[in-house]
Amino acid sequence: MPLPRRTRLALEELGPTFVKLGQILATRGDLLPEDWITELEQLHSRAPTVAFEHLRPAVEDALGQPPETAFARFDPAPLAAASMAQVHRATLTDGREVVLKIRRPGIRPRMEADLRLIAQLAAIVEKASAEARRFAPTAMMRQLAEAISEELDFTTEGRNADRLRADFAHEARVVVPDIHWAWTSETLLVMDYIDGVPPRDREELRASGIDPAAIAALGADMVLDMVLMNGRFHGDPHPGNLLCVAGNRIALLDLGMIGHVSPRRREEFISFVQALNAGDPAQLADVIATWSAGSGTSREQIQAAAERLIVRHGGGRLVLSAMVADFFPLLREEGMTMPADLLLIFKALVTVDGVLSRIEPDFDLSAAMQRSSVRILAARLAPDYWTPTLQALAWELGKIGDDAPRLLRAAIRRLEDARPTRSPNNGQADAILTSGHRIAAAIIAGSLLIAGARFLA
Repeated sequence: MPLPRRTRLALEELGPTFVKLGQILATRGDLLPEDWITELEQLHSRAPTVAFEHLRPAVEDALGQPPETAFARFDPAPLAAASMAQVHRATLTDGREVVLKIRRPGIRPRMEADLRLIAQLAAIVEKASAEARRFAPTAMMRQLAEAISEELDFTTEGRNADRLRADFAHEARVVVPDIHWAWTSETLLVMDYIDGVPPRDREELRASGIDPAAIAALGADMVLDMVLMNGRFHGDPHPGNLLCVAGNRIALLDLGMIGHVSPRRREEFISFVQALNAGDPAQLADVIATWSAGSGTSREQIQAAAERLIVRHGGGRLVLSAMVADFFPLLREEGMTMPADLLLIFKALVTVDGVLSRIEPDFDLSAAMQRSSVRILAARLAPDYWTPTLQALAWELGKIGDDAPRLLRAAIRRLEDARPTRSPNNGQADAILTSGHRIAAAIIAGSLLIAGARFLA
């Protein structure tokens, strides 16, 4: 077998920590060639199901009682299994259907031991190989440790679900299962059971009464809103983590890995897409230069790379997967690397693009991006967008107002102290007087701003 496939199989055999490492490497299209990325993207945490009696002590410890007592009905037959957890169905006393995600006993110490081993190897490799330093293995190791720490604590997944649900409170077509915090802990997650169809097959969706075109449009709008407006997105939106629900709705599952986008990064990504749509290589080069700062690549190389990308993908329909397939090899050729958070954004968008194109072949992500830009503009014109800024400004003006009497008295004292010694040749006194005038002017200006702000309020 080819080396990439043997590596993928070895990582799966080594267990969940190494699978997670491979999944992080699968986002590094700026460092690894396409055949490696394609193979690593197939990594899954495979694990056989275990009899519930092996999990019972952990569940009873988390619940404080047997599950048969805590719930009106509990199914000991597993619904699904992965290397970190196993899932079982249950019914609450009020009749609501739920699932229990149970962490496998002993998984934390095993994964922490793996992390220590990988950290030592990363440090050795980074010290010994100049080529390996391009991969920043110790930084990648920290990313791996953070990802595993979050996924091992199921309360993190519960909080992620609550945040995403709040983000889409205005959109009834996006479903995030409710978390039942009375039963949830670090080792046990109890959430609503969602009945739906994974977005894998167009005809299966139609047979379930779901419109693939409506799902494709909603899925694109949902992911773009997460990335470009909310700044918080599902890090791995593959078909196993999405369900299509009656009423042409989409449910988000498995929220252990959530990506975050800073406002600055959102602006950069929007500029990147706008430059491609407009066919503007200068604007595109500016964005790429920002992303690859520290790579040691000259401006001429970046400009040439931007022009090559514009020739192939600028000014027309944007096929994201094809653009990324050209963009990342271009980065490797020029010796440029990308920030990790940006790579996760590209991975999420390319993943959902592939999912939606499978169920709706005519799906156009560039049209969805145009709709997203309109929503972003409307959001920025809304009063709620400016409220935090105005509140911060009012707070600062309020502090100026509180300090105004003290500053005014200090200015008057300085002026009085300087007046007796002032002479045409006394530069120090002149400086004090000038300073006093500036302080007085600042106090007056601040007072006027406060008065204006209160009048407008």
